[in-house]
Amino acid sequence: MTPSEQQHPEIIVGLVATPPDQPARVAAPLAAELAARLAERVNADVRWTVRQGWGEVAPRRNGGVEALLDDLAQRRADDQWDVAICLTDLPLHAERMPLVAQTSARRRAVMVSLPALGLQQLRAARSAIPDLVSRLLNDASDQRIPTAGRAPAELARRVPAVHRVIGEADTGERRYVASGLIGRARLVAGMVRANRPGRALLGLSKLLVGAFGTAAFALTTDTIWQMGDALGGLRLAVIMLLGLAALVAWLIVAHDLWEKPDRETPAELARLFNLGTVLTLTLATAVSYVVLFVGTVLVGALLIDTSVLEQTLQRPVGFTDYLTLAWITSSLATVGGAIGSGLENEETVRAAAYGYHPEPDGWRDETARPSRAG
Repeated sequence: MTPSEQQHPEIIVGLVATPPDQPARVAAPLAAELAARLAERVNADVRWTVRQGWGEVAPRRNGGVEALLDDLAQRRADDQWDVAICLTDLPLHAERMPLVAQTSARRRAVMVSLPALGLQQLRAARSAIPDLVSRLLNDASDQRIPTAGRAPAELARRVPAVHRVIGEADTGERRYVASGLIGRARLVAGMVRANRPGRALLGLSKLLVGAFGTAAFALTTDTIWQMGDALGGLRLAVIMLLGLAALVAWLIVAHDLWEKPDRETPAELARLFNLGTVLTLTLATAVSYVVLFVGTVLVGALLIDTSVLEQTLQRPVGFTDYLTLAWITSSLATVGGAIGSGLENEETVRAAAYGYHPEPDGWRDETARPSRAG
């Protein structure tokens, strides 16, 4: 240890991701730069040491933020950290408003709910965490940190997700909550982001193959050509929406993705989990539909000669007729694709359920790798 390091007090900050899925993807880049940010924004005369770790694979649902903070405080004590920060994908509420973060001076712990930060979770966490740590250490009367001049409400101006602060300095418990309508919309968007729709899309590859097979067969049937010509845009749109809704419902039922309230999962949390699952699957199936539609247009243009289509429809045809044919074919093929979804790997499809957390793959508990600044 150099003489400079001996003169500066050290504060060890533990950064815990729970569960180690999307939270770990935010924690990994954040841990690499957090020490420097704390030195810049909190106190440059402190040696900040950041250590990264895991929480439970699935955090306790029935205890809410208090259970998370209790678990975090125990982890902090066991690993001899000065401060513990928890990043979680669990949607939480305080006074019926989305809870963005909570600090506890008694437990010397900080909790950040990533879904409440919206789509830009890493950027928002970078802005919020140094201020949260500063406020926590001030509330805990840590002599290594001078009294901060900034009020807790300043975090609301720095992080758009934070609307107001609940709590007083004498209790050492501060809750940073979002607004009503906008905050709930940001929470839902953040849940879908945390659920990684791209993973769900890749997981439905066999569904897409099955739908392409159904579409290829349907393109050879002149009855489909006549149906597409007879139906108007409104009816075709209804058929498309019904096909997508049926596919999402089939995926949820066939793979048991619906979260049911029980002793461990409160009804409000189950509703949020189900909403996140439905929106994730809807986004994934909608993108799959676009891919199927584009592919069907190209195949139809290659296989069906204009003269043959004109002879069947008994009128001149143009490119819009091929679009209409691809529209009805893709809509009907999505139902056929549902059969292919039953052949998907169960683990892959279940990953689309918001309340389901697969066993971590590749993440390590880096409690022994310090990162320093100061």
